[in-house]
Amino acid sequence: MIGRLQQPWVQRMVRAALAAGLSWQVALLLPPTLSEYAYYAPLGAVIAVSPTIADSASAAWRSLAAILVGFALAVVVYEVTRAVPNALTIALIVALAIVVEQWRSLFREQASWVSFAAVLMLTVGTSDPAEYAVRYAGLTLLGAVIGVLVTTALFPPLQLTTAVTQIARTRETLAAHLETIAAALRNGQLPAPHEWEEQGAALDAALDQMRRAETQVERARRANPRANRWQGTAGSIRAQSRALDRVAVLVDDLTTLVVEFQPHRRGLDRVDDGTGWVLADALDGLAGVVRLPFHEAEDSPDDRDAAIAAAMAASNRLTALLRSSEIADDEGFFALGAVTVGMHRSLQTLEAHVRFPTPA
Repeated sequence: MIGRLQQPWVQRMVRAALAAGLSWQVALLLPPTLSEYAYYAPLGAVIAVSPTIADSASAAWRSLAAILVGFALAVVVYEVTRAVPNALTIALIVALAIVVEQWRSLFREQASWVSFAAVLMLTVGTSDPAEYAVRYAGLTLLGAVIGVLVTTALFPPLQLTTAVTQIARTRETLAAHLETIAAALRNGQLPAPHEWEEQGAALDAALDQMRRAETQVERARRANPRANRWQGTAGSIRAQSRALDRVAVLVDDLTTLVVEFQPHRRGLDRVDDGTGWVLADALDGLAGVVRLPFHEAEDSPDDRDAAIAAAMAASNRLTALLRSSEIADDEGFFALGAVTVGMHRSLQTLEAHVRFPTPA
């Protein structure tokens, strides 16, 4: 049950339900001229309950602004076009409302409320526009305020669970990406460049989801009373996300170089045990470090230390191969050099260093 409550959609469901119920009860306590329309208050509450406190406040005032603009637009157009058929009036109001909705810097995701409110005013509130605007907008504002307060008070989300899940998924996808190219090098069956781009789609999707999750965590920290308590976790999420992003860029470059230039097939494989196998070992080693972001113990070697040692050894063999090569294939040689640099930079970005050097 506790695990289920950590899911963002479950938390939003609880907050929205509570905010809607509270806003309804509060609206019923207002004077009869307003309580008669109490159902508008839950609407505002649902609008305002968003994944973060900052998003809730933003949704509340932007929705209210869009509603008021829609009301004003409908009243003005209705008064100016009294002499024309109603069908033309409605068409003109909707057309103008959609034009106004393009002001995305103000309304953002709440832009559609302009046309909705305009049509609502035209069909329901033209007999007394001012009174209807006060009832609708006022009760919607009441519900939105309650929605923001509930979001703030009731386990205000930091979106940490989603971000941690997305980072773990990205780590696994990136590691699998590296292992796939390593296996292809050992089998001597690298895909064509266009085929490899298609295979990278899963990694691109995982990276996009991870970036969105990290951005959401940063937004969730704004005006959040729990932000200080989880500052360390949020900071770790940010650091991991950005490190993986940088490594993914480096990995994309080095795998593209291997796929396009295939240095292991350009005479370089006559050096040592074969460039393809050395490259494969290096990529597998990097995959192992990607999968293990943290050390389990502070004062003794662990699985991450073993992964780092394997990756460093493979990377050093790749460097030694490059230095000892006398092959005159410039294009293949420089591609191999770029791959080697990318390997070392990736390990540095992942803060992979030997903690317990083996005594000489």
